[in-house]
Amino acid sequence: MVVAPHLMMRLMLNKCSTLQQAKQIHAHILINALNHLEPLFIHHILLSNVTNSKTMAHYVHSLLHHVPYPDSFSWGCLIRFLSQKGHFIEALSLYVQMQRLGLPPTSHAISSALKSCARLQDNNNNKFDAVSIHAQVYVFGFNSCVYVQTALLGFYSKIGDMGTARKVFDEMAHKNVVSWNSMLSGYIKAGNLDEAQDFFDEIPWKDVISWNSMVSGYAKAGNMDHASSLFRQMPERNLVSWNTMISGYIDFGSIVSAREFFDAMPTRNSVSWMTMTAGYSKSGDVESARNLFDQMDEKDLLSYNAMIACYAQNSRPKEALDLFDDMLKPDIYVHPDKMTLASVISACSQLGDLEYWCWIESHMNDFGIVVDDHLATALIDLYAKCGSIDKAYELFHGLRKRDLVAYSAMIYGCGINGRASDAIKLFERMLGECIGPNLVTYTGLLTAYNHAGLVEEGYRCFNSMKDNGVVPSLDHYGIMVDLLGRAGWLDEAYKLIINMPMQPNVEVWGALLLACRLHNNVELGEIAVQHCIKLENNIAGYCSLLSSIYAALGNWDDAKKLRLCVEVNKIIKIPGCSWTQLI
Repeated sequence: MVVAPHLMMRLMLNKCSTLQQAKQIHAHILINALNHLEPLFIHHILLSNVTNSKTMAHYVHSLLHHVPYPDSFSWGCLIRFLSQKGHFIEALSLYVQMQRLGLPPTSHAISSALKSCARLQDNNNNKFDAVSIHAQVYVFGFNSCVYVQTALLGFYSKIGDMGTARKVFDEMAHKNVVSWNSMLSGYIKAGNLDEAQDFFDEIPWKDVISWNSMVSGYAKAGNMDHASSLFRQMPERNLVSWNTMISGYIDFGSIVSAREFFDAMPTRNSVSWMTMTAGYSKSGDVESARNLFDQMDEKDLLSYNAMIACYAQNSRPKEALDLFDDMLKPDIYVHPDKMTLASVISACSQLGDLEYWCWIESHMNDFGIVVDDHLATALIDLYAKCGSIDKAYELFHGLRKRDLVAYSAMIYGCGINGRASDAIKLFERMLGECIGPNLVTYTGLLTAYNHAGLVEEGYRCFNSMKDNGVVPSLDHYGIMVDLLGRAGWLDEAYKLIINMPMQPNVEVWGALLLACRLHNNVELGEIAVQHCIKLENNIAGYCSLLSSIYAALGNWDDAKKLRLCVEVNKIIKIPGCSWTQLI
C-alpha cells in the first residue's frame, strides 16, 4: 500500500523528539520536492514534543525567512508557539515582521500577539502595541471571532482598563465561558469586588474557574466569611479551590482554620503541603511545619524548599543546612534550584559560615544553577557578614540591576564592617536613583554611624527616617541608644528611651546599661538594670554589670551585697530603687 506523502510526514513527525530529527524530516521534504508541505511541516513540528523550545523557535524562524513563498499560517503558528512558551517579546517582534512582509495576520497570530502584550504589560509601549492590534482586529475582519475578541478583552482586563474591556465585551456577538471569566478576573484584579459579584451573578454558565475567581477575590480582600460562604456553594471544587481557602486563612492570620481545610481536603498536591508549611513558618510554629513535612509520603523540591525556608526564616539555620544535606543524599536526592540556594545562603549568613557556601559553590555546575541577581544579592549579605566586604562589593558592582534589597544589603555590610563613608555614599547614590530606603537600609546606615562614633550625623539620620516614610523600629532605637551612650550622651539616650512610641525591649535597656558601665553612671545604671530584670530572667548578668559600676566608683559594700545576693539566690534590693526580685 502506498502512503501519501503528507501522511508519511505526519507519521514521522509524531515520533520526532529532537531538533536533529526535525531537520532530517525537512531534508526529506526538500529532496523529494514536497515544498508545498512545508507549512504543514512547520505546524506539526511546533506541536511536537521537542524539549528545547527556544532552539526549535530559532530553527523555524530561519525556515520562515528562507521559504520561497512565505505564508500567514506558518508565521501564525510560530507566533502562537512563542507566546505559549513564554517568549512574549519574541512573539511580538515576529508579529511586527509579519506585518512588514505584508502578510495578513491569522486569528492565531493576532490573539497570541494580544496575549503577549498582556503578559508584558509593565512595558510602557505595550498599550500602544495592543491599541494598534485592536485596530487591526477590525481592519482584517476579526471583530466577530470569539477567540480574538476574548484575547483583546483579556488584555484590557489585565491592564485594569475595565471601561474599554467592558465595551469590547458588550460588542462581542458570541461570548464563551473564557470571555466571561476574563471580564470577571479584570474586575477582581482592579479591586472592584461589588462589580465583580454583580457580574458573577450574571454569568449564564459558571465553571470552577468562575467560582475560584470570586473565592480568591474575597480571600485576598481578607473577607474570609464571604469566601467561605461561596466555597460551600460551589457545585464542584478542584485543588485550586481548596488551596485558595488555605492560603486565604493563612494570610488572614487564622492558621487553625487553614489546617481544618487542609485536613478536610479529599486530595492534596505539592502546593497544598507547601502552602500549609509556609503558613506555619509565617506564624513561627516550626515544629508543626516539620511534623507536616514528615507526614508527606513523597517529598518533592517544593516541599523541601518550603521546609528549608521555614528553618532559615525562623532563625534556625543549623536545621536548614542539615535538611539541605539530607535532600542531597544519594538515597533521597532532590535536585536543588535557586529558591533552595537562596534559603541556604540565608542560613549561612546567620551562622557566618562562609566555608559551607564555598563547598556549595564548588558544586554549582553539578546543580546546573547560575548565580543571578537574586542569589548575588543574598551572597552580598553573606560575604559582608563574614567580613569579606571586598567580595561583596565585587558582586554588587556585577549586578545587572541594583534594587532596594541589594543597596540595603551592601549598606548594612559596610555598616557592620566599619566602612561608614562607603555606607553613606551608597545611601546617597541609592536616593539619587530614586530608590526609597526601608527599615533594613536604616539599620545598616545607623550601624555605620555607630561604628564610626558619628553621633550628630546619626541623630540626623534617625530623625530623617520619618521624612522618607519609614517608622523607626525597636532595633533602630537600640542602635541610637548605643550610639548616644558610647559617646557619653547618657541623658539624651535615657530621654530617647522614655519617649519611645513603643515599649522598650531588653536590648534597648541593655544598650543603656552597657553605656552606664562604660561611663560609670550608677544612677541610670540602676534604672536600666531594674528594667532589664523585669524583661528577662538573666538577672546575674545584669546585676554583675551594675556591681562593676559600684566597684569602679569605690562603692564596695553595694557591689559585694549585690554579688552575694545573686550567688545565694536571695531577694535582690537594688540601691536607689524600690523594686525587688526573687531569683
